[in-house]
Amino acid sequence: MLSDTDLTHLRRCVDLAAEALEAGDEPFGSLLAGPDGAVLLEDRNRVAGGDATRHPEFAIARWAATHLSPEDRTAGTVYTSGEHCPMCAAAHGWVGLGRIVYASSAAQLAGWLADLGVPPAPVRPLPVGEVAPGVPVDGPAPGLDEEVRALHERLHRGG
Repeated sequence: MLSDTDLTHLRRCVDLAAEALEAGDEPFGSLLAGPDGAVLLEDRNRVAGGDATRHPEFAIARWAATHLSPEDRTAGTVYTSGEHCPMCAAAHGWVGLGRIVYASSAAQLAGWLADLGVPPAPVRPLPVGEVAPGVPVDGPAPGLDEEVRALHERLHRGG
């Protein structure tokens, strides 16, 4: 069950995903909230420059490893417009971050992209639990997932 705080943070992630799309990038946005719900860091996808590892969830994991104690990492929550890819899920697990809450799942995204005729990604779309089994995960968020779908349709269909 997603709380009002969860939905507020997910709304921001979808807005960040839209900002990424407007900047010519793939539509993904994420943020890290502390145990009190305060936003510690937010970012959006930045892969358009050619570095396919510049996902916001990966940036959050790296920032958290540098700036937070292990206890603060575990107590934090990462909110994201789309469920972590395996690279980001692994970084999340290795750094010891806490809960993940996503607006749309990896399975949803894979289905949407297949429907749009987009070739599969070079990395299999595994659920977070298969990569980082100890991480609590919640999502998708009905309604927000459809907004994420619309962003991906805009990216791949134009308009």
